Amino acid sequence: MTAAVNPTARRLSLPTRLFYGSGTIAFGVKDNGFNYFLLIFYNQVMGLPAQTVGLAIMIALCVDAFIDPIVGQVSDNWRSRWGRRHPFMYAAAIPVAVSYVLLWNPPAGWGHDALFVYLIVVAILIRSFITVYEIPSQALAAELTTDYDERTRLLSWRMLFSWIGGLAIYFAAWMVFLKPDAEHPVGQLNPAGYSTYGFAAAIIMAVAILVSALGTHREIPRLREAPHREATLGVLVREMFGTLANRSFLALLGAYLFFSMAVGLLFSISTYMSTYFWEFSREQIAYFSFSSLTAAIIGAILAPTVSRRFNKRPSAMAMIIASLLVGATPIMLRLTGVLPGNAWGGIYPLIFVQNVISTAMGTAGAILLNSMIADVVEDSELRTGRRQEGLFFAAAAFIQKAVSGVGIFASGMLLGFVQFPQGAQPGQVPADVLHRLGATYVPVLGALYVIALVCLAGYRISRRSHEESLARLAAATELAEHGEPPSSTAKLSP
Repeated sequence: MTAAVNPTARRLSLPTRLFYGSGTIAFGVKDNGFNYFLLIFYNQVMGLPAQTVGLAIMIALCVDAFIDPIVGQVSDNWRSRWGRRHPFMYAAAIPVAVSYVLLWNPPAGWGHDALFVYLIVVAILIRSFITVYEIPSQALAAELTTDYDERTRLLSWRMLFSWIGGLAIYFAAWMVFLKPDAEHPVGQLNPAGYSTYGFAAAIIMAVAILVSALGTHREIPRLREAPHREATLGVLVREMFGTLANRSFLALLGAYLFFSMAVGLLFSISTYMSTYFWEFSREQIAYFSFSSLTAAIIGAILAPTVSRRFNKRPSAMAMIIASLLVGATPIMLRLTGVLPGNAWGGIYPLIFVQNVISTAMGTAGAILLNSMIADVVEDSELRTGRRQEGLFFAAAAFIQKAVSGVGIFASGMLLGFVQFPQGAQPGQVPADVLHRLGATYVPVLGALYVIALVCLAGYRISRRSHEESLARLAAATELAEHGEPPSSTAKLSP
């Protein structure tokens, strides 16, 4: 392994793709818990106001904004016999599991203020430890291959495993852990179930991280080595801001941010919509995991298919638009009186199919956005002379965690705005409250999607420009190998 080794455009073996993708089961489990259960657990079970829960997660998210790029920059410059990424991946497994257990087992009898602080601290811990794994792991996508389409295939596997992990624990939560008892006739309001869920999820996360790290360990000799240099903190900070100033990346970051906000709002409010707006049973909600799994598989197939035929940017924009239109339609039909009441037997099949289509489109869009981040790496290297996969994917990791953070915050504010009752039972929420919920949720969701599309229009990297960047970098490497001074080849004008 040498600094001069370039990631190749080779097709990766199936075991490499599987081992690489399997690690994101941990992120899928963590994110699923934050998206679907954290708000209702701390709000309806532990008694914190929804706005307070949202504020706690937003505070943790702000801390993330500083931690993520630091981990990315350190990872890019880390030197060890296990390369730049794997030491962090191994180190994260146990701390991730322990902090996740703590999240779902808060101390009994604490008041609101103490519980608020506890939630902030533990949320920061779990987010920080998942960062230590997720950023180096994501950065491997740009190191394992430079091929425009192979990256999309690789990240499709990653997204698919994330969905599989999240949906498996989601189904288990509804069918195994969150069961009603004599004291809690509504299973999702049973505190004991969340405690057991936390332990089971923690074990899955630790195993997934270790399996992925061990399975990709053999790739270390093919990966880039950090440059030999003595860099001061000031130099690293200047490099970090210089690298992140890439115009295409800033456009993509904005799009990814608002798209993730929209997805986070959708996920966080979905348990309330399923339980109170549509009045589905616990079993019916659990079976939505199969619609989402079907959607994830379709999305993982669809993304590389459209990537091969079209450029990634227009494909991602089309997927995002389709996801919004399909996802919002049933709610709008209910609000306008076109869709019958919840007693109609066709409600559940309709929402089930709608979830498959909307989620498949959204998943494909997310995969393409991730693949576009990987393509920024070479564009930046051409402009700066530095290859910083970890730093770019640190920004992506932060945005991914914004899915749950901003989603919970926005959901909490939305529920407070519509005056949603605390301790509510399905079927007993006033009709005017449910109408305000739908009438507020859809416009906010739509606005976030539209802003994401506007930002994405500024992304300028295409298949052709990416291939040109690879050719120019290869030419620079060849010149360096033939004795050209490094200063003349370290940075090329675009």
